[in-house]
Amino acid sequence: MSTLATALRALQRDRRRLLQVATPAAVLCIVAGVLLLLLLPLKEYSRQTYISENALLPGQVHTYFDGSEHNIFRAYRHEVHGLVGKPGPERYQRLSEILRSSGLKVATQKYNYATSATNATGENVYAVLHGPRADATEAIVLIGAWKNMDNIENQSGVALVLTLARYFKRWSLWSKDIIFIISEDSVAGPQAWVDAYHDAHDPNFVQPLTIKSGALQGAIAIDYPAGPWGHRFDKLQIIYDGINGMLPNLDLFNTAVSVASGQMGIGCTLQRMLHHSDSYKERLTTLTRGMVNQALGHSTGPHSGFMRYHVDAITLQTVGDGWHDEMSLGRTVEGIFRSLNNLLEHLHQSFFFYLLMQSNSFVSIGTYLPSAMCIAAAFNIMAIALWFQTGFRNTTSTTTPSEKPSSSEKPPSTAVIIPQPSSPSTTASQTPVERHLFLPLLLLTAHHFLGLLPLTLLNTLPSATTFTLFALLSLPLPAILARLTRPTEQELSLLACFTHLQLGMTLAALATVNYSLAYGIGLLCVPILLVRLPTHLSLRSASQVSSRHAGAGGKAARVRSVVLGLVLLAVNPCSLIWAGATLVPGGLGAVLAEAAFGWQVYGLWTQVIVWLVWWPAWSVAAYVLVAQGIL
Repeated sequence: MSTLATALRALQRDRRRLLQVATPAAVLCIVAGVLLLLLLPLKEYSRQTYISENALLPGQVHTYFDGSEHNIFRAYRHEVHGLVGKPGPERYQRLSEILRSSGLKVATQKYNYATSATNATGENVYAVLHGPRADATEAIVLIGAWKNMDNIENQSGVALVLTLARYFKRWSLWSKDIIFIISEDSVAGPQAWVDAYHDAHDPNFVQPLTIKSGALQGAIAIDYPAGPWGHRFDKLQIIYDGINGMLPNLDLFNTAVSVASGQMGIGCTLQRMLHHSDSYKERLTTLTRGMVNQALGHSTGPHSGFMRYHVDAITLQTVGDGWHDEMSLGRTVEGIFRSLNNLLEHLHQSFFFYLLMQSNSFVSIGTYLPSAMCIAAAFNIMAIALWFQTGFRNTTSTTTPSEKPSSSEKPPSTAVIIPQPSSPSTTASQTPVERHLFLPLLLLTAHHFLGLLPLTLLNTLPSATTFTLFALLSLPLPAILARLTRPTEQELSLLACFTHLQLGMTLAALATVNYSLAYGIGLLCVPILLVRLPTHLSLRSASQVSSRHAGAGGKAARVRSVVLGLVLLAVNPCSLIWAGATLVPGGLGAVLAEAAFGWQVYGLWTQVIVWLVWWPAWSVAAYVLVAQGIL
């Protein structure tokens, strides 16, 4: 503590140098953060994937799901095809009969999410296979949603789940229970089931489960939307993104890749990169797509809802046209389940925080986290500099040759008197002043509380009209507040200081949970740093400061304010959300409906960061920019 206090006192004494280097240091941090991210796709900065949990032994067992099961699969596939277009109760009943005929305990669960965005109503059919060597303390889940994320009937996927349920029942090697789920859709159905399994459901929307097993050790979802005549595929796309940026243990992903690629000869891909030649551009594209999915935090498949309960889960999706068929996929699922069956404890040895470059290359948290921390450090540096600047006031004194020192201020006898010019001289010094914190803290708090308005409205009335009204009404707000409050220069600097500090601390904490969201918000907030720069020019005299704003300097300042205002308008959260929504099918209304559904059903909190962190910081920056022009 004494060393820290000494360093702080030394820093306070050297205020001028701190104010001089603050802005270059912040710019350097931002440039370093961008460069560190661009270095990640290089092979020197990534690592080859590996299995940390030796008990998994992926690809070390012989799989028996062979041609004798093919006829059963084709029969089930035609059964499933016959259920397409049938009423829900008839479909659920028939699926339950098929599972029950395999000797499993079967139950159904109804759910009805009456959200402000949409109504998700359906029924889950699930069955439990009690492992002959199990004591009902652990279980593995196999999911086949009736409709996948593209709202297409997952006919072959559901048929494969039914076939594997019958096949697994015949073996006595299972040391864990296996739960088979056929859900109505890929988001609400699995979420309702896993919530009820952990007794975290709302009885008003979700029925409780009548059959349960032990702690869930993992979950695998199958997305194979082939029709009644089947479809051969080229590769397996492994979807691993969870809700709010959560990721499964890397060992589960590596096990799936090892079994599919190493044992079955099926190529694996991710993030819709069907053709990956391991070049820098393709690795960067994969990294970028993964970061976008993690930053959005939305559900990407039936597996996503399980990660809220620390259950590692992935979705296996067939892509492309090739020579692999349902038997290859069935053996892959069997191999993964055989590996999970070997586990003696929950997956924990490998990474939970990582960025994937391709199916066998990743970057760990220790390598990618510094890039986000550099962005956060830029805001903290500017906050510290502005805080020091606001603690002192310029004072000037002018002396002329006619002014002589008093008799009590005699120069030493050894002093050499140098003739001075006859013009008066001006000296500048700084005097400590009291900081007026009330208005800056009041404005910062008010902006953050105001962020509750769009957060509540857009989750209650998620429509393009609501969004547009808020966006239009919020634009003149900074100018209105600046006219009403008339802050001083010190209060503006303090307000910018508190905003930078809040952003820096929030982004640093968020980066450890959702790196991609923290990094993206940090880059979009960089223009906020330019609104109020700490500068050593405040040490000059009042006449020098006033002359700096006159003439060409004042014109340059006005041009800078206009350009900065246009940049702030471009990075307005409302503007960027609207622009991004144009790239999504359904437009702005679909994006708002998805966000509201995620907020009310599976706990999506991306909009909390947007409306309670990003938007208040932007609004405060706009207020400071307008107030500077008024002053």
